[in-house]
Amino acid sequence: MINIVRKGIIVSIFLSGLMIGCTSDEGVNPPNQVNNVEIPAVVSNGTTDFAVDLFKNLQQAEPAEENLFVSPLSLHIALGMLLNGAENETAAEILKTLKMEGISIQDLNKAYNTLLNDLPVADSRVALGLANSVWYKSGFTVETDFQNILKQTFNADITGLPFDDAAKDKINKWASDHTNGKIKSVIEQINPQHVMFLLNALYFKGDWKYQFDTKNTLDTPFTLQNGTAKQVKMMYTKADLKAAAGTDYNAVQLPYGNGQFNMTLIIPKGDKKIGDIISGLTAGDWQDLQANRLSEQNVEVGLPKFSLEYSANLNAVLEQMGIKKVFTDAAELGKINRSADLFVDFVKQDTYLAIDEKGTEAAAVTSIGIGLTSAGPEKPRYVCDRPFGLIISEKTSNTILFMGRIMNPESK
Repeated sequence: MINIVRKGIIVSIFLSGLMIGCTSDEGVNPPNQVNNVEIPAVVSNGTTDFAVDLFKNLQQAEPAEENLFVSPLSLHIALGMLLNGAENETAAEILKTLKMEGISIQDLNKAYNTLLNDLPVADSRVALGLANSVWYKSGFTVETDFQNILKQTFNADITGLPFDDAAKDKINKWASDHTNGKIKSVIEQINPQHVMFLLNALYFKGDWKYQFDTKNTLDTPFTLQNGTAKQVKMMYTKADLKAAAGTDYNAVQLPYGNGQFNMTLIIPKGDKKIGDIISGLTAGDWQDLQANRLSEQNVEVGLPKFSLEYSANLNAVLEQMGIKKVFTDAAELGKINRSADLFVDFVKQDTYLAIDEKGTEAAAVTSIGIGLTSAGPEKPRYVCDRPFGLIISEKTSNTILFMGRIMNPESK
């Protein structure tokens, strides 16, 4: 079982705090400008496969009635940094789990660099930040090549400092600063064996292209997994949106800003459960939905107004997905330090999500702790009045930024 900490359900969608290039309408891009994000199809397909695999495994480890919200992109990038410090079987396990077998680390690093530089400027009306940092213990030697790759490819800030309470506060402040204050703490304590932390922050804030009118927000029953009903603040809108009606679920796409980023809602039909739908979802299904099944229709959409905070230790999930050796005394992390016996103590993700009539704010920080081993007709209605799924993605690179299973939204 993974260790999952729930900090409270408020009403927000999690996007992570990547503050490298958090954009605004006053930024480099003029209003209404969009830029395509182009990475090799094999990398794009792999990141989608990884996102689906991650969420399925996380769902198996999580109580069925609980909310889930993670950033596959933030985790992929953080593990990509770790991959550059790994060797032999340890590196092969990470590469396979990332669904990047057959891709050279050099080509993968180039794709990471494209995402880090181009996602923040993909849509001038969406604020997106991506940031990476490395923190190492004073006196611990970090290989020059490893530092150079993380600086040049991952745009990472690299800082050495005494690993005391002041260091913990400084790392947590970095996380808060790069998530607009939404994720204030990611390191609870620094243990004596810890010598390095790798952090990725992802932050997203986007207004709906077609906003919900606050006058249409109504108290509406929401049926929980156990069949009981509760009242939520349900936002409603009618617009021309891409939607698809399926056998097991309906899907509708809500665009942000100029349309480069979208939230896709997955709403079960009949007696189907969102958990079962996600368990049966494949990367191919997702790609088919986006490319072929969604068509523009005039529809009514109902979406709860809510926020949540989520935190999970991902060691057990990643072991289930195939990353095993790096968590043991046999970890091969010689590209980080040739003389020390290192292992990964934890991989943890903290996320935040808020949804209201105006738009969505989401954030995620993935932290990896490295230690010493010795140490017309009626309009179709797409109303989320029961547990539902959501996916936030960028359309030109087909990159999934966030995935969520909303079982019990709490209104603000």
